[in-house]
Formats: sequence, structure tokens, C-alpha cells
Amino acid sequence: MEIPFYKMQGAGNDFILIDNQPLGFSSEELAKFALRVCTRRVSVGADTLIVIEAPRGEGDFYARFFNADGSEAEMCGNGARCVARLAYEQGLAEEYMLIETIAGTVPAERLDQRTYRVQLNSPTIFEADKKIELDGQVVTVDYVELGDPGIPHLVVALPNLAETERETIFDFARKLRNHSAFVKGANVNFYDILADQTVIERTYERGVEDFTLACGTGTGSTAYALTKKGLVSENPVNVEVLGGNLKVTLKDENLYLIGDTNLVVKGTILDEDLMMS
Repeated sequence: MEIPFYKMQGAGNDFILIDNQPLGFSSEELAKFALRVCTRRVSVGADTLIVIEAPRGEGDFYARFFNADGSEAEMCGNGARCVARLAYEQGLAEEYMLIETIAGTVPAERLDQRTYRVQLNSPTIFEADKKIELDGQVVTVDYVELGDPGIPHLVVALPNLAETERETIFDFARKLRNHSAFVKGANVNFYDILADQTVIERTYERGVEDFTLACGTGTGSTAYALTKKGLVSENPVNVEVLGGNLKVTLKDENLYLIGDTNLVVKGTILDEDLMMS
């Protein structure tokens, strides 16, 4: 079976994008497809599969996000920026558009050829300085959910983060991600704040089960928590992730994620080991 696709990345988050309208894959088939094609070295490889479908309400189109492990995510901020660019360039939407997702409708806007801004789902839960026990120690985290159903994020301070090797905190991140205090699990966003108020961020993503080069909703959650706690005062908040730079503007309870997009590959998936039946 030949499946047209695009490969895009935003701040290092990479995505496989397909239009499911002519394909008609079921949710079960899409989960199986994501698990295969997102696997690096044996197929195309990506953090997430993004699936475009017909709108179900007043939006321009419906976007679904499948993690590399085949699970379906509520939304993906950097993915929303990338799919917004593709939708604009394919004539599915104008420069300002509404993207329907599981977590709610996401407004998106083209700022220039490669720069897109999306309004992230607003925070629905914020628990500052939450204490949890981990391996006999008390760990302080901020807990943020964006949207409804909420995308769960932990925001965790870690000094000297820019110089910290991810391998040394992998086990800590994995245990936080799977902690019993969080029913749905959680993405884990470590942060450090530099003297100029730049935020350094490293995110361990559920579904990917590893550190990724960026996480848009994680960046939004981190900026929100740090602003609410008075730890940063810049607006937009400048965030340095492994894949580049992102900015988050806060207006009341609204979060806007701004960053670059990169159209990498247009092609056809021919994976001979992909079994869709």
C-alpha cells in the first residue's frame, strides 16, 4: 500500500503527517500505523504521527496526534504549528485557522512562511509546589493540565540543567512520568532559569518514553507555572529547548506558542513490513 506523507519538524519535534480523508483508516489502524512508521531506523521515524481528518464542528479540519508507542495524545503544540503550515500550504485553511483536537479547538495563525503561532489549550488544573514521595525522598513539582480532557505536565526545577546529561536524569524522569499520584501519567518538564530570564527546558514525554528535542504543550505549561509563581516576568517567555528556541506569550489565562517550522520531506510510505489488516 502506498501512503502519501509529509515529514516536518518544529524546534526538533519531528512529525509524520498524513491526510486520512482518502485513506479512511480506523482508530485501531492508525494506532498500529503510528507504532510502525514512527519507529526510528526500521521505518520513517518520528516523535508523533499527525492525522488530518474532516472537521467535526466549526473548525477548518480535525487533527489527531498519535505517539510513537501508538497511543493517542490529546494535543501537541509543536505538532499543531506544523500541521497549521501544511494545512495553509495545501489550501485547507487560510492564514488564521481553527484546528479541532481531542483537547478542544486550537486557533493557529501564520506569521510568515515558516513561523506559526498557536493558542494552546488553556490551563484547567494548576497545582503549585505539589509534594510527592519518590524513592523515600520528597520531590516538589508543579502540576499543570492544558485543555479538557487535560494534557498532564509536571514542571520540575533542576539547577545547572544546560550542563546536565540527560542520561543522568533519565531514571528520575521515568519515575516521575509514571508516578501513582498522576492517574494519566505526565510529561516531565525540567527547567532552570538563567540570569537574563531565559528558561532552559528538557522534556521527557509520555508516549515517546524518552527525552525529546522539544514539547510545545510542555513549554507552555512551564512558562505558565513560572509566570504564575513570579519566577519569570518576561512576556513572551523565552525558552531554550534542545531543538532550538520557542516563545510563549501569556494573556490572562491564554497561552500562545510561537516558533519555527521546517518542511523536511514529501513522499510516499512504501514500508513493506507495514501490516494494516
